[in-house]
Amino acid sequence: MSPVEIGVASVIAIVILIYMGVYIPIALGVVSFVSIWLMRDNFDLAMNLLKIAVGDSVMEYTFATVPLFTFMGLVVSKAGLGSDIYGVMSSGFRRVKGGIGMATVGANAVFAAVTGSSIASASVFSKVSVPQMLHYDYNPRFAVGVVAGSSVLGMIIPPSAMLIIYSFVAEQSVGDMFLAGVVPGLMLAAAYVAAIWFMGRFFPDFVGGRPAEGYERMPWREIASKTLPTLGLIVVVLGGIYTGWLTPVEAGATGSLVALLIAAVRRRMTSRGLWEALLETGHITASILFLVTAASIYSRMLGLAGLPNELGDMLAGSNASFFMIMLLYVLLMLFLGTLLDTASIILIVVPLFLPLVEPMGLSLVWFGIITVVGAEIGLLTPPLGISCFVIKATLNDDRISLKDVFLGALPFAGVMLIILILLIRYPALSLYILN
Repeated sequence: MSPVEIGVASVIAIVILIYMGVYIPIALGVVSFVSIWLMRDNFDLAMNLLKIAVGDSVMEYTFATVPLFTFMGLVVSKAGLGSDIYGVMSSGFRRVKGGIGMATVGANAVFAAVTGSSIASASVFSKVSVPQMLHYDYNPRFAVGVVAGSSVLGMIIPPSAMLIIYSFVAEQSVGDMFLAGVVPGLMLAAAYVAAIWFMGRFFPDFVGGRPAEGYERMPWREIASKTLPTLGLIVVVLGGIYTGWLTPVEAGATGSLVALLIAAVRRRMTSRGLWEALLETGHITASILFLVTAASIYSRMLGLAGLPNELGDMLAGSNASFFMIMLLYVLLMLFLGTLLDTASIILIVVPLFLPLVEPMGLSLVWFGIITVVGAEIGLLTPPLGISCFVIKATLNDDRISLKDVFLGALPFAGVMLIILILLIRYPALSLYILN
């Protein structure tokens, strides 16, 4: 077999192994290691490249953003800031058709700005929002669909674990990726609110619900006490990065300290809760480090196989336009999204397409936003829509099936696709803050 044939076979093998349930870094690392060994018939070369990949990942300074932002998000979640923001939003939208759904989107957008985790958002708002919507006679499919759709904001609005992973794979600035994610994230949140209004206006049976008359107007003092801690944390983290006063690593450390102070003042953090947050931070950090290491050896394998160059020559020979390349890229991500999680998609397709995008003079920061938004659609599509599975498991309600969750999330996946098309057509939307 030629190196290119081995490279193609290795990509197929990785997808099959992940779909069979093999741990993603193991599938990436083992297949890449064996492929390099076969291509060069040199075990020592494969071992040396593996050592380099591990060393590069461990010694990368910006990798410190992962444990710091992860810890900050866990502390914020345990401090109950998500439910506080939801309460304020619900009070503001209480008499609007679909208002609790809009409140869920708004609260998720704010919560995403301090957690960066779709899974955390899906878990928190499944407990907080869905019971409220069911109490006010909302359609169960709409209730779980809103939570599923808005939970993906956690992977787009910074700080986002997926933006960090992409920045490592594409060797881009974490701070630039965070700033570039702000406008697309807010666009998506606004599009969700508009979609809910549209569904409530033209498809009232799908939305259901009645005015939430139980919500009294919240006093300004209570609104301030519930929102100022979260807004202050957002200003410290993103404001520090935007003004240049803090690097992403320093912003993560500062945000973690502020989150701990907020939790301590509110008396929401016990010593046991702190220990659990530290342990979970360690588990998540180790898993992401393993992913980045495996992605590094995978990228080296693709380079040795010459697969990106071969793909580029093939597209150049067919006179493929920018539109055709992006169409192929989006279709590939949508297909893989039905099988794999977001991190897997980023690690598999980005090293393949980066050599095609760079010569075209396109911004790799913009390309990262396109990648994350496109891959995030997979969180809402069967059979592996992770957010949908998390919501079903968190609710543990026999009245709501997994099918209901997927069908409820479908309109929001469509909204994401529309936003993705706009971001591809108008790159300035992603790069506005950076210019």
